[in-house]
Amino acid sequence: MNIKILVVDDELSMREFLSILLEREGYDVSIADSAEEALRLMESSLFDLVLSDVSMPGLSGIDLLARIKEKSPETAVLMLTAFSTAEQAVEAMKLGAYDYICKPFKNEEIKQLVTNALEKQGLKRENVLLKKDAQERDSFCGIIGKSQKMRELFDMIQKVAASQSSVMILGESGTGKELAARSIHTCSPRKSKQFVAVNCGAIPENLIESELFGHKKGSFTGAVSDRPGLFEQAEGGTLFLDEIGELPLLLQTKLLRVLQEREFKRVGDAVTRKADVRIICASNRDLEGQVKAGSFREDLFYRLNVVQLVMPPLRERIEDIPLLTEYFCRKYQAVGQTRPATVTPGALKTLMNHPFPGNIRELENCIERSLIIDPKVISESNLPKQLFINKIPCLTTDCEIPESGMMLEPLLEELEKKYLLKALEMTGGAKKKAGELLGMSFRSFRYRLAKFGLDSGEE
Repeated sequence: MNIKILVVDDELSMREFLSILLEREGYDVSIADSAEEALRLMESSLFDLVLSDVSMPGLSGIDLLARIKEKSPETAVLMLTAFSTAEQAVEAMKLGAYDYICKPFKNEEIKQLVTNALEKQGLKRENVLLKKDAQERDSFCGIIGKSQKMRELFDMIQKVAASQSSVMILGESGTGKELAARSIHTCSPRKSKQFVAVNCGAIPENLIESELFGHKKGSFTGAVSDRPGLFEQAEGGTLFLDEIGELPLLLQTKLLRVLQEREFKRVGDAVTRKADVRIICASNRDLEGQVKAGSFREDLFYRLNVVQLVMPPLRERIEDIPLLTEYFCRKYQAVGQTRPATVTPGALKTLMNHPFPGNIRELENCIERSLIIDPKVISESNLPKQLFINKIPCLTTDCEIPESGMMLEPLLEELEKKYLLKALEMTGGAKKKAGELLGMSFRSFRYRLAKFGLDSGEE
Protein backbone atom coordinates (compact mmCIF):
# COMPACT_ATOMS: atom_id res chain seq x y z
CA MET A 1 0.00 0.00 0.00
CA ASN A 2 1.34 3.47 -0.96
CA ILE A 3 1.38 5.58 2.22
CA LYS A 4 1.46 9.33 1.56
CA ILE A 5 3.04 11.74 4.05
CA LEU A 6 3.12 15.55 3.89
CA VAL A 7 5.96 17.41 5.66
CA VAL A 8 5.19 21.09 6.45
CA ASP A 9 8.02 23.31 7.77
CA ASP A 10 9.33 26.76 6.86
CA GLU A 11 12.94 25.55 7.33
CA LEU A 12 14.37 24.04 4.16
CA SER A 13 16.89 21.89 6.03
CA MET A 14 14.13 20.30 8.16
CA ARG A 15 11.95 19.61 5.11
CA GLU A 16 14.82 17.95 3.28
CA PHE A 17 15.93 15.94 6.34
CA LEU A 18 12.47 14.53 7.04
CA SER A 19 11.83 13.88 3.35
CA ILE A 20 15.01 11.80 2.98
CA LEU A 21 14.48 9.98 6.30
CA LEU A 22 10.89 8.98 5.54
CA GLU A 23 11.47 8.09 1.88
CA ARG A 24 14.13 5.63 3.03
CA GLU A 25 11.37 3.98 5.09
CA GLY A 26 9.33 3.47 1.92
CA TYR A 27 6.84 6.33 2.30
CA ASP A 28 5.66 8.64 -0.51
CA VAL A 29 6.68 12.08 0.84
CA SER A 30 5.55 15.55 -0.29
CA ILE A 31 6.81 18.83 1.21
CA ALA A 32 5.35 22.31 1.80
CA ASP A 33 7.02 25.44 3.18
CA SER A 34 3.85 26.89 4.72
CA ALA A 35 0.43 25.92 6.01
CA GLU A 36 -1.15 27.68 3.01
CA GLU A 37 0.91 25.56 0.58
CA ALA A 38 -0.02 22.42 2.54
CA LEU A 39 -3.73 23.18 2.23
CA ARG A 40 -3.34 23.67 -1.54
CA LEU A 41 -1.61 20.28 -1.85
CA MET A 42 -4.34 18.63 0.20
CA GLU A 43 -6.99 19.85 -2.23
CA SER A 44 -5.65 17.49 -4.89
CA SER A 45 -4.18 14.65 -2.76
CA LEU A 46 -5.28 12.64 0.27
CA PHE A 47 -2.48 12.23 2.80
CA ASP A 48 -2.33 9.52 5.47
CA LEU A 49 -0.13 11.62 7.76
CA VAL A 50 0.93 15.26 8.06
CA LEU A 51 4.04 16.31 10.00
CA SER A 52 3.77 20.02 10.67
CA ASP A 53 5.89 22.61 12.42
CA VAL A 54 3.96 24.72 14.95
CA SER A 55 5.56 28.16 14.43
CA MET A 56 5.46 29.31 10.78
CA PRO A 57 4.84 32.65 9.02
CA GLY A 58 1.18 33.16 8.09
CA LEU A 59 -1.06 30.34 9.31
CA SER A 60 0.49 28.48 12.25
CA GLY A 61 0.74 24.73 12.59
CA ILE A 62 -2.14 24.84 15.09
CA ASP A 63 -4.29 26.65 12.50
CA LEU A 64 -3.32 24.02 9.92
CA LEU A 65 -4.22 21.23 12.32
CA ALA A 66 -7.69 22.70 12.85
CA ARG A 67 -8.25 22.99 9.06
CA ILE A 68 -7.06 19.41 8.45
CA LYS A 69 -9.36 17.95 11.11
CA GLU A 70 -12.25 19.94 9.62
CA LYS A 71 -11.67 18.89 6.00
CA SER A 72 -9.90 15.52 6.32
CA PRO A 73 -10.48 14.03 9.80
CA GLU A 74 -9.10 10.65 8.70
CA THR A 75 -5.61 12.19 8.24
CA ALA A 76 -3.26 11.77 11.22
CA VAL A 77 -1.27 14.85 12.28
CA LEU A 78 2.04 14.94 14.15
CA MET A 79 3.16 18.34 15.47
CA LEU A 80 6.84 19.46 15.51
CA THR A 81 8.31 22.43 17.35
CA ALA A 82 11.53 23.86 18.72
CA PHE A 83 9.66 25.92 21.32
CA SER A 84 7.46 23.57 23.33
CA THR A 85 4.94 24.91 25.83
CA ALA A 86 2.34 23.05 27.86
CA GLU A 87 -0.40 25.28 26.44
CA GLN A 88 0.54 24.41 22.85
CA ALA A 89 0.62 20.70 23.65
CA VAL A 90 -2.82 20.78 25.29
CA GLU A 91 -4.31 22.81 22.43
CA ALA A 92 -2.83 20.50 19.78
CA MET A 93 -4.11 17.34 21.48
CA LYS A 94 -7.57 18.86 21.96
CA LEU A 95 -7.72 19.64 18.24
CA GLY A 96 -6.93 16.03 17.40
CA ALA A 97 -3.17 15.83 16.92
CA TYR A 98 -1.78 12.31 17.30
CA ASP A 99 1.27 13.52 19.22
CA TYR A 100 3.63 16.43 19.85
CA ILE A 101 7.44 16.18 19.55
CA CYS A 102 10.19 18.72 20.29
CA LYS A 103 13.14 19.50 18.06
CA PRO A 104 15.82 18.28 17.99
CA PHE A 105 14.70 14.66 17.95
CA LYS A 106 16.39 11.34 17.28
CA ASN A 107 15.84 9.58 13.95
CA GLU A 108 14.51 6.43 15.60
CA GLU A 109 12.16 8.49 17.76
CA ILE A 110 10.47 10.21 14.82
CA LYS A 111 10.33 6.99 12.80
CA GLN A 112 8.59 5.19 15.67
CA LEU A 113 6.09 8.03 16.14
CA VAL A 114 5.27 7.97 12.42
CA THR A 115 4.77 4.19 12.53
CA ASN A 116 2.52 4.41 15.60
CA ALA A 117 0.45 7.26 14.15
CA LEU A 118 -0.12 5.40 10.88
CA GLU A 119 -1.04 2.17 12.69
CA LYS A 120 -3.60 3.97 14.86
CA GLN A 121 -5.08 5.82 11.90
CA GLY A 122 -5.26 2.61 9.88
CA LEU A 123 -7.02 0.91 12.78
CA LYS A 124 -9.61 3.69 12.94
CA ARG A 125 -10.34 3.33 9.23
CA GLU A 126 -10.54 -0.45 9.50
CA ASN A 127 -12.97 -0.22 12.42
CA VAL A 128 -15.19 2.17 10.46
CA LEU A 129 -15.27 -0.36 7.62
CA LEU A 130 -15.93 -3.21 10.07
CA LYS A 131 -18.82 -1.30 11.59
CA LYS A 132 -20.31 -0.59 8.17
CA ASP A 133 -19.77 -4.21 7.18
CA ALA A 134 -21.45 -5.41 10.38
CA GLN A 135 -24.49 -3.25 9.71
CA GLU A 136 -24.77 -4.60 6.18
CA ARG A 137 -24.08 -8.29 6.90
CA ASP A 138 -25.60 -8.92 10.33
CA SER A 139 -22.24 -10.08 11.68
CA PHE A 140 -19.07 -8.71 13.20
CA CYS A 141 -15.70 -10.51 13.33
CA GLY A 142 -17.48 -13.87 13.26
CA ILE A 143 -20.16 -12.92 15.80
CA ILE A 144 -23.59 -13.26 14.24
CA GLY A 145 -26.52 -11.07 15.25
CA LYS A 146 -28.68 -8.13 14.27
CA SER A 147 -30.61 -7.61 17.51
CA GLN A 148 -30.23 -4.34 19.40
CA LYS A 149 -28.28 -6.07 22.16
CA MET A 150 -25.76 -7.39 19.64
CA ARG A 151 -25.46 -4.02 17.88
CA GLU A 152 -24.62 -2.46 21.24
CA LEU A 153 -22.09 -5.24 21.89
CA PHE A 154 -20.41 -4.68 18.50
CA ASP A 155 -20.09 -0.95 19.21
CA MET A 156 -18.62 -1.64 22.64
CA ILE A 157 -16.08 -4.11 21.25
CA GLN A 158 -14.85 -1.47 18.78
CA LYS A 159 -14.45 1.12 21.55
CA VAL A 160 -12.70 -1.29 23.91
CA ALA A 161 -10.36 -2.69 21.24
CA ALA A 162 -8.41 0.55 20.76
CA SER A 163 -7.35 0.72 24.43
CA GLN A 164 -4.83 -1.40 26.34
CA SER A 165 -7.08 -1.88 29.38
CA SER A 166 -8.00 -5.27 30.82
CA VAL A 167 -11.45 -6.51 29.84
CA MET A 168 -13.81 -8.80 31.75
CA ILE A 169 -16.43 -10.64 29.70
CA LEU A 170 -19.35 -12.02 31.68
CA GLY A 171 -22.15 -14.26 30.51
CA GLU A 172 -23.68 -17.69 30.70
CA SER A 173 -21.94 -20.73 29.28
CA GLY A 174 -22.29 -20.97 25.49
CA THR A 175 -22.91 -17.27 24.81
CA GLY A 176 -19.68 -16.75 22.84
CA LYS A 177 -17.33 -15.14 25.36
CA GLU A 178 -14.18 -16.40 23.64
CA LEU A 179 -15.45 -15.21 20.26
CA ALA A 180 -15.96 -11.74 21.74
CA ALA A 181 -12.42 -11.82 23.15
CA ARG A 182 -11.03 -12.77 19.73
CA SER A 183 -12.99 -9.91 18.18
CA ILE A 184 -11.43 -7.41 20.59
CA HIS A 185 -7.98 -8.73 19.67
CA THR A 186 -8.76 -8.62 15.92
CA CYS A 187 -9.81 -4.97 16.13
CA SER A 188 -6.89 -3.93 18.34
CA PRO A 189 -3.36 -2.66 17.59
CA ARG A 190 -2.15 -6.07 18.84
CA LYS A 191 -3.88 -8.00 16.05
CA SER A 192 -0.60 -8.91 14.30
CA LYS A 193 0.57 -10.76 17.43
CA GLN A 194 -0.73 -13.94 19.06
CA PHE A 195 -4.15 -14.45 20.62
CA VAL A 196 -3.67 -17.16 23.26
CA ALA A 197 -6.65 -18.70 25.07
CA VAL A 198 -6.67 -20.91 28.16
CA ASN A 199 -9.50 -22.33 30.28
CA CYS A 200 -8.42 -21.89 33.89
CA GLY A 201 -10.85 -24.57 35.05
CA ALA A 202 -9.50 -27.21 32.68
CA ILE A 203 -5.92 -27.29 34.05
CA PRO A 204 -5.00 -29.19 37.27
CA GLU A 205 -4.13 -26.79 40.09
CA ASN A 206 -0.54 -28.07 40.37
CA LEU A 207 0.12 -27.26 36.68
CA ILE A 208 -1.55 -23.87 36.27
CA GLU A 209 1.48 -21.82 37.35
CA SER A 210 3.77 -23.64 34.91
CA GLU A 211 1.18 -23.33 32.15
CA LEU A 212 0.86 -19.57 32.60
CA PHE A 213 4.45 -18.59 33.38
CA GLY A 214 6.53 -21.51 32.07
CA HIS A 215 9.21 -23.41 33.99
CA LYS A 216 12.95 -24.03 34.18
CA LYS A 217 14.43 -27.45 33.53
CA GLY A 218 14.52 -29.52 36.73
CA SER A 219 12.21 -27.20 38.67
CA PHE A 220 9.86 -30.13 39.37
CA THR A 221 9.42 -33.79 38.45
CA GLY A 222 8.77 -34.01 34.74
CA ALA A 223 10.35 -30.66 33.88
CA VAL A 224 12.87 -32.18 31.46
CA SER A 225 13.56 -28.92 29.62
CA ASP A 226 13.00 -25.18 29.83
CA ARG A 227 9.48 -24.33 28.71
CA PRO A 228 7.92 -20.93 28.01
CA GLY A 229 4.45 -20.30 29.38
CA LEU A 230 1.37 -18.69 27.88
CA PHE A 231 2.48 -15.19 28.86
CA GLU A 232 5.58 -15.56 26.71
CA GLN A 233 3.58 -17.07 23.85
CA ALA A 234 1.22 -14.09 23.95
CA GLU A 235 4.02 -11.48 24.15
CA GLY A 236 2.87 -8.32 22.36
CA GLY A 237 -0.58 -9.85 21.88
CA THR A 238 -3.59 -10.90 23.95
CA LEU A 239 -4.00 -13.58 26.64
CA PHE A 240 -7.57 -14.76 27.18
CA LEU A 241 -8.18 -16.34 30.60
CA ASP A 242 -11.50 -18.17 30.39
CA GLU A 243 -13.30 -19.16 33.61
CA ILE A 244 -11.03 -16.90 35.65
CA GLY A 245 -13.14 -17.65 38.73
CA GLU A 246 -11.62 -21.15 38.81
CA LEU A 247 -8.09 -19.78 39.38
CA PRO A 248 -6.71 -20.79 42.83
CA LEU A 249 -5.98 -17.98 45.32
CA LEU A 250 -2.20 -18.49 45.16
CA LEU A 251 -2.21 -18.02 41.39
CA GLN A 252 -4.54 -15.03 41.74
CA THR A 253 -1.81 -13.34 43.81
CA LYS A 254 0.84 -14.06 41.17
CA LEU A 255 -1.42 -12.89 38.35
CA LEU A 256 -2.06 -9.65 40.25
CA ARG A 257 1.68 -9.04 40.47
CA VAL A 258 2.06 -9.52 36.70
CA LEU A 259 -0.72 -7.00 36.07
CA GLN A 260 0.85 -4.50 38.47
CA GLU A 261 4.54 -4.92 37.64
CA ARG A 262 4.29 -6.16 34.03
CA GLU A 263 6.87 -8.84 34.79
CA PHE A 264 7.04 -12.49 35.92
CA LYS A 265 9.38 -15.43 36.55
CA ARG A 266 9.20 -18.95 35.23
CA VAL A 267 8.74 -21.67 37.87
CA GLY A 268 12.15 -22.42 39.37
CA ASP A 269 13.88 -19.56 37.54
CA ALA A 270 15.50 -16.45 39.03
CA VAL A 271 15.31 -14.48 35.78
CA THR A 272 12.64 -11.76 35.67
CA ARG A 273 10.90 -11.43 32.30
CA LYS A 274 8.84 -8.54 30.97
CA ALA A 275 5.20 -9.11 30.06
CA ASP A 276 3.74 -6.94 27.30
CA VAL A 277 0.40 -8.74 27.21
CA ARG A 278 -3.18 -7.52 27.23
CA ILE A 279 -5.41 -9.57 29.53
CA ILE A 280 -9.00 -10.42 28.66
CA CYS A 281 -10.80 -12.71 31.07
CA ALA A 282 -14.22 -14.32 31.17
CA SER A 283 -16.48 -16.02 33.66
CA ASN A 284 -19.99 -17.42 33.90
CA ARG A 285 -19.81 -17.23 37.68
CA ASP A 286 -20.70 -14.47 40.12
CA LEU A 287 -17.23 -13.06 40.71
CA GLU A 288 -18.46 -10.30 43.00
CA GLY A 289 -20.09 -13.02 45.10
CA GLN A 290 -16.77 -14.87 45.16
CA VAL A 291 -15.05 -11.69 46.33
CA LYS A 292 -17.51 -11.41 49.22
CA ALA A 293 -17.03 -15.10 50.04
CA GLY A 294 -13.23 -14.67 50.06
CA SER A 295 -12.52 -17.08 47.19
CA PHE A 296 -11.51 -14.35 44.73
CA ARG A 297 -9.17 -11.45 45.49
CA GLU A 298 -10.91 -8.08 45.50
CA ASP A 299 -7.82 -6.22 44.23
CA LEU A 300 -7.45 -8.65 41.32
CA PHE A 301 -11.14 -8.33 40.49
CA TYR A 302 -10.83 -4.57 40.10
CA ARG A 303 -7.60 -4.92 38.09
CA LEU A 304 -9.36 -7.25 35.65
CA ASN A 305 -12.71 -5.49 35.64
CA VAL A 306 -11.53 -2.19 34.10
CA VAL A 307 -13.97 -2.64 31.21
CA GLN A 308 -16.85 -5.07 31.45
CA LEU A 309 -18.76 -6.69 28.58
CA VAL A 310 -21.87 -8.79 29.19
CA MET A 311 -22.79 -11.41 26.59
CA PRO A 312 -26.58 -11.61 26.28
CA PRO A 313 -28.11 -15.11 26.58
CA LEU A 314 -29.82 -16.43 23.47
CA ARG A 315 -33.27 -16.18 25.06
CA GLU A 316 -32.79 -12.38 25.18
CA ARG A 317 -31.99 -12.13 21.46
CA ILE A 318 -34.43 -14.59 19.89
CA GLU A 319 -34.57 -12.50 16.69
CA ASP A 320 -31.02 -13.74 16.02
CA ILE A 321 -32.06 -17.44 16.07
CA PRO A 322 -33.01 -17.55 12.34
CA LEU A 323 -29.64 -16.02 11.40
CA LEU A 324 -27.74 -18.45 13.62
CA THR A 325 -29.77 -21.39 12.35
CA GLU A 326 -28.94 -20.47 8.75
CA TYR A 327 -25.26 -20.14 9.64
CA PHE A 328 -25.13 -23.58 11.29
CA CYS A 329 -27.01 -25.12 8.37
CA ARG A 330 -24.22 -23.88 6.10
CA LYS A 331 -21.51 -24.95 8.55
CA TYR A 332 -22.77 -28.53 8.74
CA GLN A 333 -23.83 -28.77 5.12
CA ALA A 334 -23.10 -32.25 3.76
CA VAL A 335 -20.11 -32.67 1.47
CA GLY A 336 -21.22 -32.26 -2.15
CA GLN A 337 -24.54 -30.68 -1.18
CA THR A 338 -25.05 -27.57 -3.31
CA ARG A 339 -27.51 -25.78 -1.00
CA PRO A 340 -27.88 -25.69 2.77
CA ALA A 341 -30.84 -27.42 4.38
CA THR A 342 -34.19 -25.65 4.51
CA VAL A 343 -35.90 -25.05 7.84
CA THR A 344 -39.66 -25.54 8.05
CA PRO A 345 -41.74 -22.77 9.68
CA GLY A 346 -42.78 -25.16 12.44
CA ALA A 347 -39.19 -26.08 13.24
CA LEU A 348 -38.13 -22.44 13.30
CA LYS A 349 -41.02 -21.58 15.63
CA THR A 350 -40.00 -24.42 17.95
CA LEU A 351 -36.42 -23.16 18.01
CA MET A 352 -37.52 -19.59 18.74
CA ASN A 353 -39.81 -20.72 21.57
CA HIS A 354 -37.11 -22.74 23.33
CA PRO A 355 -35.29 -20.97 26.22
CA PHE A 356 -31.91 -22.52 25.26
CA PRO A 357 -30.26 -22.75 28.69
CA GLY A 358 -27.12 -23.89 26.82
CA ASN A 359 -27.34 -20.82 24.58
CA ILE A 360 -25.65 -20.79 21.15
CA ARG A 361 -23.72 -23.99 21.85
CA GLU A 362 -27.00 -25.81 22.49
CA LEU A 363 -28.55 -24.40 19.30
CA GLU A 364 -25.53 -25.51 17.28
CA ASN A 365 -25.78 -29.03 18.70
CA CYS A 366 -29.49 -29.15 17.83
CA ILE A 367 -28.85 -28.15 14.21
CA GLU A 368 -25.92 -30.55 13.80
CA ARG A 369 -27.97 -33.46 15.19
CA SER A 370 -30.96 -32.65 12.98
CA LEU A 371 -28.80 -32.54 9.84
CA ILE A 372 -27.38 -35.98 10.63
CA ILE A 373 -30.94 -37.32 10.47
CA ASP A 374 -31.92 -35.35 7.36
CA PRO A 375 -29.24 -33.27 5.57
CA LYS A 376 -31.81 -31.43 3.42
CA VAL A 377 -34.65 -30.41 5.72
CA ILE A 378 -34.87 -29.43 9.39
CA SER A 379 -38.38 -30.13 10.55
CA GLU A 380 -40.07 -30.65 13.89
CA SER A 381 -39.76 -34.41 13.42
CA ASN A 382 -35.93 -34.38 13.45
CA LEU A 383 -35.38 -31.74 16.10
CA PRO A 384 -34.14 -33.06 19.50
CA LYS A 385 -36.97 -34.13 21.77
CA GLN A 386 -35.81 -31.92 24.62
CA LEU A 387 -36.99 -28.88 22.66
CA PHE A 388 -40.56 -30.04 23.21
CA ILE A 389 -40.18 -30.72 26.93
CA ASN A 390 -39.97 -28.06 29.59
CA LYS A 391 -36.92 -29.32 31.46
CA ILE A 392 -36.84 -26.46 33.94
CA PRO A 393 -38.87 -27.56 37.00
CA CYS A 394 -41.65 -25.33 38.23
CA LEU A 395 -40.24 -24.01 41.50
CA THR A 396 -43.48 -22.63 42.84
CA THR A 397 -47.03 -22.01 41.70
CA ASP A 398 -47.34 -19.04 44.03
CA CYS A 399 -45.37 -16.04 42.77
CA GLU A 400 -47.14 -13.24 44.59
CA ILE A 401 -45.30 -10.33 46.20
CA PRO A 402 -46.72 -8.88 49.44
CA GLU A 403 -47.86 -5.27 49.28
CA SER A 404 -45.28 -4.45 51.94
CA GLY A 405 -42.54 -5.83 49.69
CA MET A 406 -40.04 -8.63 50.25
CA MET A 407 -36.32 -9.45 50.28
CA LEU A 408 -35.57 -11.54 47.19
CA GLU A 409 -31.91 -12.34 47.94
CA PRO A 410 -32.48 -14.43 51.11
CA LEU A 411 -35.27 -16.35 49.32
CA LEU A 412 -33.00 -17.21 46.39
CA GLU A 413 -30.17 -18.21 48.74
CA GLU A 414 -32.48 -20.53 50.66
CA LEU A 415 -33.69 -22.06 47.41
CA GLU A 416 -30.11 -22.57 46.19
CA LYS A 417 -29.16 -24.20 49.50
CA LYS A 418 -32.07 -26.64 49.25
CA TYR A 419 -31.08 -27.73 45.73
CA LEU A 420 -27.46 -28.23 46.77
CA LEU A 421 -28.52 -30.47 49.67
CA LYS A 422 -31.01 -32.34 47.48
CA ALA A 423 -28.32 -33.04 44.87
CA LEU A 424 -25.99 -34.37 47.60
CA GLU A 425 -28.79 -36.56 48.93
CA MET A 426 -29.52 -38.00 45.47
CA THR A 427 -25.85 -38.84 44.86
CA GLY A 428 -25.07 -40.20 48.30
CA GLY A 429 -22.78 -37.26 49.08
CA ALA A 430 -20.70 -37.55 45.87
CA LYS A 431 -19.95 -33.89 45.14
CA LYS A 432 -18.75 -34.32 41.57
CA LYS A 433 -21.94 -36.17 40.59
CA ALA A 434 -24.07 -33.69 42.55
CA GLY A 435 -22.47 -30.83 40.65
CA GLU A 436 -23.17 -32.58 37.35
CA LEU A 437 -26.83 -32.94 38.34
CA LEU A 438 -27.00 -29.17 38.73
CA GLY A 439 -24.98 -28.43 35.59
CA MET A 440 -21.84 -27.10 37.28
CA SER A 441 -18.20 -28.11 37.72
CA PHE A 442 -16.92 -29.86 40.84
CA ARG A 443 -14.98 -26.75 41.86
CA SER A 444 -18.01 -24.51 41.35
CA PHE A 445 -20.18 -26.90 43.39
CA ARG A 446 -17.59 -26.87 46.20
CA TYR A 447 -17.52 -23.06 46.14
CA ARG A 448 -21.31 -22.87 46.53
CA LEU A 449 -21.25 -25.37 49.40
CA ALA A 450 -18.55 -23.32 51.13
CA LYS A 451 -20.62 -20.17 50.70
CA PHE A 452 -23.32 -21.74 52.92
CA GLY A 453 -20.89 -23.47 55.29
CA LEU A 454 -21.86 -26.90 53.94
CA ASP A 455 -18.46 -28.05 52.64
CA SER A 456 -16.97 -30.75 54.88
CA GLY A 457 -13.73 -30.74 52.87
CA GLU A 458 -14.25 -34.35 51.79
CA GLU A 459 -14.43 -35.35 48.14
